Amino acid sequence: MLVPTLLAASLLLATPAAAFEVQRGIGFLALRGLAEATEVVLEEPSGGEIERGFADRFGSLIFRELEQGRTYALREVGSSEPPTLATVRVFEDHPDRSFYEAQTLVAGYQYIEMRDGTRLAAMVRPPLGRNLSQGPFPTVIEYSGYSPANPGGFEPVTLLASALGYATVGVNMRGSGCSGGVLDLFDLPTTADGYDIVEAVAAQPWVDGGKVGLVGISFSGISQVFVGGAQPPHLAAITPLSVIGDIYRAPGFPGGIRNSGFAQSWLQERKDNARPAPEGGQGWAIARVNAGDEVCRDNQKLRLQTLDPIEFTATRPYYIPELMDPRSPSQWISKVEVPTFLAGAFQDEQTGAGFVSMLEDLPRGRDVKATLLNGVHSSALEPEVLWEWIAFLDLYVAGVLPNPSRARPFVPVIATEILGAGSPAPPVPVDRYDGVLGVEGALKVFESSPRFRVLMENGAGSPTAGLPASTFELGFETWPPREKKHTAWYFGPEGTLLERRPKSDLSGIDSFRPDPAARPQKTLPGTGQSDSWRVMPPYNWRPPLGETAVGYATPPLEDDVTIVGPSSVDLWLRSSALDTDLQATLSEIRPDGKEAYVQSGWLRASHRREDGRRRTRIEPWPTHLEEHAQEMPAGEFVRARIGIAAAAHVFRAGSRIRVTIEAPGGDKTRWAFDTPATGGAVLDEISRTRDKPSRLMLPVIRNVEPPPTLPPCPGLRGQPCRTYVPAGNGG
Repeated sequence: MLVPTLLAASLLLATPAAAFEVQRGIGFLALRGLAEATEVVLEEPSGGEIERGFADRFGSLIFRELEQGRTYALREVGSSEPPTLATVRVFEDHPDRSFYEAQTLVAGYQYIEMRDGTRLAAMVRPPLGRNLSQGPFPTVIEYSGYSPANPGGFEPVTLLASALGYATVGVNMRGSGCSGGVLDLFDLPTTADGYDIVEAVAAQPWVDGGKVGLVGISFSGISQVFVGGAQPPHLAAITPLSVIGDIYRAPGFPGGIRNSGFAQSWLQERKDNARPAPEGGQGWAIARVNAGDEVCRDNQKLRLQTLDPIEFTATRPYYIPELMDPRSPSQWISKVEVPTFLAGAFQDEQTGAGFVSMLEDLPRGRDVKATLLNGVHSSALEPEVLWEWIAFLDLYVAGVLPNPSRARPFVPVIATEILGAGSPAPPVPVDRYDGVLGVEGALKVFESSPRFRVLMENGAGSPTAGLPASTFELGFETWPPREKKHTAWYFGPEGTLLERRPKSDLSGIDSFRPDPAARPQKTLPGTGQSDSWRVMPPYNWRPPLGETAVGYATPPLEDDVTIVGPSSVDLWLRSSALDTDLQATLSEIRPDGKEAYVQSGWLRASHRREDGRRRTRIEPWPTHLEEHAQEMPAGEFVRARIGIAAAAHVFRAGSRIRVTIEAPGGDKTRWAFDTPATGGAVLDEISRTRDKPSRLMLPVIRNVEPPPTLPPCPGLRGQPCRTYVPAGNGG
């Protein structure tokens, strides 16, 4: 139920003679009630024009990217009425507590009012089988631009939380579903809305303890980092799963190359979902408008002012700090002050492993934990992670003795959801809180665990290859792990990787002709997201073809080599083109002749300039700034470092470490790359001389004792397997 407030009424500031309403937002002014095609001028109060625009067919117009706290004048062209003055809101100006307490939320579908008057669609549910009058209940919120407020369905994480005894609130971001406003991914108004949602829900009498947690995976996992960084005072904890760290670097422009696969399709879905209902948008919003929901209908009136995310991305191929910094979780994670449980997979086929880059900024504290593993986008919901997620919510939101084992009946259901119908249920982890006395004892158990828990060889820990289960785990207190040793292997003749720098400068050049058409762009033929999650996906991971790639491999290893963290390939590169796109693939050539995928990295050579404040010996950090773009010099070798995304893998004794360099594509199930077609016309050359040595740098962890048996191949989740075929240069 939405309760009108004096604050909301004061948001529509207009002089009595104005023919339109003005909504004062954070960084924007939204106009409604204009005649279609009316021209409006945004001016300085003194009369100097700033910009102008025309009202859409709904009579709406938005002026964006305005200075917070500044007063502007709005003048209707052709009108004799005086300009309307309006002051843009400031992100840090939060409403009084009374604003939130005035809103009464009940079980079922309703709208929650934001500080700027926008009304967001929300669905409140008591725990399964209960009603709100039986509360108070520990309560969690899921907040995204998907469909968490859909009264006809549950988001999977919300459903699980409800079954575990939590009251749940699903809220659609502005500009999605039946919520008002416009969708502008991860902008300040969206983050401020998250703050307001937390405070409004926490003020309800059916919320136990007066604080709430945030839950969700992917979109609703990412939103948690922003909301946590905004520091709403009644937030108890956050649990971001399968997130991104940077809005540009992954999955948008890996290595500076536009991701024309998943990133493009995801933005297209957001564009389609933002269309005004009932002529478009999300199906449940269309149904509500057609059924007579006048609030939902009214909330569509700004939708035509939504920026086209496809065009927005395509016209911004470089990193723009003032635009992209505020929209990147990495800029917010250090501001989080509540208990945090973060989890993600290194080979995530949707969001990638870019989230790992922000782990070094994760706040310190015994109640802040991250779980990392090889796997896919859904791996954050696999039992070994899920059991700790449940324990975390029990401890820091519900304040009770953890009992993860109560989720045991749901494991077969989860398995069907993420592994496919007919899949066996994965093994259930040991409940390490069983027999622990009291909440304080459980807190000691949880908080004594490592800050960074790395599950190794996920998919090889049960008799069924590919079924979620690890063979062992590692724990670290810092990220990147302080235990790592930067270890170099140098490119050598005939595709070898050598432990020592080359001695000769003679004939130390290898060449290849990168061709993005040489292999299928994606390693799964379909586009369905769940295809990548199967126990044994039908990967089509093809070997490099002829002279389109070069490869380098070590001799058989005498001892196991374990890596944890990001890697790099440091090239001395010459190209016949002004620019060239590169992919580096790290893999393991096993004694049985099979090759297991480990991880990839990408670089558009013109983006090779590194940020001196962020780069390390093992992690190049290209600035991706337009002013730093550099064409390849004709006839000259230049240093170009390809960052390989973080991974955790054991190269077993008897195996060979391999790195392959070629055109982007062919290693991911849902990513593709906007790489210009070359047809083999471009010649790229790599130096491996003493003066210009190219090398592979790995983060090696010493004194690791993995199980002696090689994992099945295929079997490791997110890591395809193929028969080893040498590259054109023999490696």
